[in-house]
Amino acid sequence: MKNGLIWFCRIAVGLLFIFSGLIKANDPLGFSYKLEEYFEVFHLTFLNNLALSMAIVLCALEMILGFALLTGARAIKVVWGLLLLIIFFGFLTFYSAFFKVVQTCGCFGDAIPLTPWQSFSKDMVLLALVLVLFVNRKAIKPLFNAPAGDKAIIIATIASLGFGLYTYNFSPIADFLPYKVGANILKEMEIPPGAKPDEFELTYNLVNKKTKATKKITDKEYLSSGIWKDTNWEVKGNPESRLVKKGFEPKIRDLNIQDAQGNNYNKELLSNPFYSLVIVAYDLSKTNIDAVAKANALAANLIQNYNTRVIFLTSNAPEQAQAFAKEHKLVSELFYADGVPLKSMVRANPGIMLLKNGTVVNKWHYHNMPKYDDLVKEYLSKQ
Repeated sequence: MKNGLIWFCRIAVGLLFIFSGLIKANDPLGFSYKLEEYFEVFHLTFLNNLALSMAIVLCALEMILGFALLTGARAIKVVWGLLLLIIFFGFLTFYSAFFKVVQTCGCFGDAIPLTPWQSFSKDMVLLALVLVLFVNRKAIKPLFNAPAGDKAIIIATIASLGFGLYTYNFSPIADFLPYKVGANILKEMEIPPGAKPDEFELTYNLVNKKTKATKKITDKEYLSSGIWKDTNWEVKGNPESRLVKKGFEPKIRDLNIQDAQGNNYNKELLSNPFYSLVIVAYDLSKTNIDAVAKANALAANLIQNYNTRVIFLTSNAPEQAQAFAKEHKLVSELFYADGVPLKSMVRANPGIMLLKNGTVVNKWHYHNMPKYDDLVKEYLSKQ
């Protein structure tokens, strides 16, 4: 019975840690953005430059500990590591939930978004399972002898770190973002007819002018009770708003492509029936200049030979972007959008998207940017 419980906890915790690490390592850049949110909450923004390295290492650590637990290698040290890690994660998710600071923890990346309280509940279940293992850590038997177990951990370490480095340099293997290949951006922004919006409840703080008594009352109670007719009661301060019921939320809700004058170009750019090439460089101060030059050469050929519309999207101010375009002799049209959706479009700076009728036909990291001849052969020669 006891041995069965240990094996159950061992398998459940091991597999969950491997899955959690793997799903985040699939998109380490996205996880690094989440770490930066936590750094801001705890006033640790000086760590932002280390966010990506920490993301890759943390993801690898989860996978390594999960694998080691399943094999039973270095069991006592592994269980200690799991316990410390889950306590740390539990603190973060509780802090996020209680103080409402980071609204999605990123525990399973963008594949399975969890609310802070869901994340905290998950961590508490995991903590209970890890505590069982911790109490019985000396009873965890390895599947291999010590030298073989150590070799297996070394292989797992190389594979885990290698996977994170690969996906960072060549885009996620599986894309769970709303701008994935095959998605129609305009449709992902639509709110269907009859869809219910978010439902909020307002709470008023009332003070009686005569008695100085105070009370809190919801907007519905305020109207139904008729207290608003009593001139002795007055509202003090601003009403407090609370989300009662979550309404329909489109997958893409924050994309606003503008020109330098602030005119919206969403419909025009995303309704083009022909191929459009979109070069996304959310931060020009951090973009790869050599890659921008290659993308610009590709754009020049497409414009000249196929009259392809090429768009350069950035979150930088128009003055900065125009100076950058002049310095690097960009041939594409300049447009602007917030950095958050641009980071979701392509996990690269710069990255490239090929659109047709607003549908993402394909997209590339700058490390695997397509050659002009390959792009023509695969797409443009067939239109």
